[in-house]
Amino acid sequence: MLAPDGQEWLSRASRGPQQVLGRSGATQALSRYALMYPAKADTKDALVQDFHSFRQALNVASADQRVLVLINAPANQESKLRESLRSVANAEAVIGRFHFDFEQGTQWKSKITGTRNEPGIVLIHPGEFGLKGKVLKQLPLTAGSEQIIATMQQANAQFAATTEKKVYSQHVAKGSREGIYFEGAVPYGEDRDGDGEIDRRGGDRGRGGFGGRGAGGRDAGGRGAGPRPTP
Repeated sequence: MLAPDGQEWLSRASRGPQQVLGRSGATQALSRYALMYPAKADTKDALVQDFHSFRQALNVASADQRVLVLINAPANQESKLRESLRSVANAEAVIGRFHFDFEQGTQWKSKITGTRNEPGIVLIHPGEFGLKGKVLKQLPLTAGSEQIIATMQQANAQFAATTEKKVYSQHVAKGSREGIYFEGAVPYGEDRDGDGEIDRRGGDRGRGGFGGRGAGGRDAGGRGAGPRPTP
């Protein structure tokens, strides 16, 4: 956790909120930080989330078990949509419950079933490992905010009713058996010795080199050098 200036550390660094803020104190700590640094602008005007690639968006949506809202728009319409969709992405019924991504073209459709040819706002059910997906709902780019939010809620209810919550250990084990691998933009592992190279050798640091279980990496969940089935 950093202060708004990006320089002051408010907490130590670690892999997850429980490790940083404690199993029972995370909510209180975040509330305290929010009071220390109140927002200077209306949060309803916050930027709409976007990923560096559709591949990453689908994988993260699967990991978090959320519906992915894909805005597939021509380049000359994207800027306007980024502005108009702020009220949707930051609406109380939506915020924190979905992932968003903007994409041009049609390459993303090779991974998704049930798509239509025309551009639109596509609500996607990500597959088990974030490698494929299927369309739940699709709206035209001209849809109003209220219609979009209502459709998102319907898609989310459908997603929740048909998606079993993942058990992380079982999911990782299945991904390992099936050889699922996600090559991320950042190399897996940690530079424990500070030589500028990712440490991949197991056996002499913790449970497996850079914190791993075995020489291949920390686990098959993507936090080491092994496959990354989404949790």
